[in-house]
Amino acid sequence: MQLSARNQLKAKITHIKNGPVSTELTLDLNGQTMVSTITTESANTLGLKTGDNVTALVKASSVMIMK
Repeated sequence: MQLSARNQLKAKITHIKNGPVSTELTLDLNGQTMVSTITTESANTLGLKTGDNVTALVKASSVMIMK
Protein backbone atom coordinates (compact mmCIF):
# COMPACT_ATOMS: atom_id res chain seq x y z
CA MET A 1 0.00 0.00 0.00
CA GLN A 2 1.34 3.44 -0.87
CA LEU A 3 0.52 6.36 1.44
CA SER A 4 1.27 10.06 1.33
CA ALA A 5 1.63 10.22 5.12
CA ARG A 6 5.27 10.77 6.00
CA ASN A 7 4.94 10.68 9.78
CA GLN A 8 5.04 6.91 10.23
CA LEU A 9 6.05 5.43 13.59
CA LYS A 10 6.73 1.71 14.10
CA ALA A 11 5.12 0.55 17.34
CA LYS A 12 3.90 -2.45 19.32
CA ILE A 13 0.41 -2.60 20.85
CA THR A 14 0.72 -2.98 24.63
CA HIS A 15 -2.92 -2.51 25.66
CA ILE A 16 -6.34 -2.42 23.98
CA LYS A 17 -9.45 -0.94 25.58
CA ASN A 18 -12.52 -1.69 23.48
CA GLY A 19 -15.57 0.52 23.67
CA PRO A 20 -18.90 0.38 21.83
CA VAL A 21 -17.84 3.08 19.34
CA SER A 22 -14.09 3.66 19.74
CA THR A 23 -11.13 1.55 20.78
CA GLU A 24 -8.13 2.96 22.65
CA LEU A 25 -4.74 1.52 21.72
CA THR A 26 -1.65 2.00 23.88
CA LEU A 27 1.49 1.77 21.76
CA ASP A 28 5.13 1.32 22.69
CA LEU A 29 7.54 3.22 20.45
CA ASN A 30 10.97 2.06 21.67
CA GLY A 31 10.22 2.88 25.30
CA GLN A 32 7.94 5.87 24.65
CA THR A 33 4.17 5.50 24.99
CA MET A 34 1.57 6.81 22.56
CA VAL A 35 -2.19 6.38 22.92
CA SER A 36 -4.44 6.33 19.88
CA THR A 37 -8.16 5.94 19.34
CA ILE A 38 -9.73 4.35 16.29
CA THR A 39 -13.23 3.12 15.64
CA THR A 40 -14.04 -0.24 17.19
CA GLU A 41 -15.20 -1.39 13.76
CA SER A 42 -11.73 -0.62 12.34
CA ALA A 43 -10.00 -2.38 15.25
CA ASN A 44 -12.15 -5.46 14.66
CA THR A 45 -11.60 -5.39 10.89
CA LEU A 46 -7.83 -5.16 11.40
CA GLY A 47 -7.96 -7.96 13.99
CA LEU A 48 -5.69 -6.01 16.33
CA LYS A 49 -4.25 -7.84 19.34
CA THR A 50 -1.91 -6.94 22.19
CA GLY A 51 1.64 -7.61 21.02
CA ASP A 52 0.96 -6.81 17.37
CA ASN A 53 3.54 -4.72 15.54
CA VAL A 54 1.84 -1.80 13.80
CA THR A 55 2.66 1.50 12.13
CA ALA A 56 1.09 4.66 13.56
CA LEU A 57 0.44 7.34 10.96
CA VAL A 58 0.36 10.84 12.45
CA LYS A 59 -1.52 13.69 10.81
CA ALA A 60 0.93 16.58 11.04
CA SER A 61 -1.79 19.22 11.47
CA SER A 62 -2.94 17.50 14.69
CA VAL A 63 0.41 17.31 16.49
CA MET A 64 0.90 19.64 19.45
CA ILE A 65 4.41 20.66 20.47
CA MET A 66 5.51 21.67 23.98
CA LYS A 67 8.87 23.08 25.00
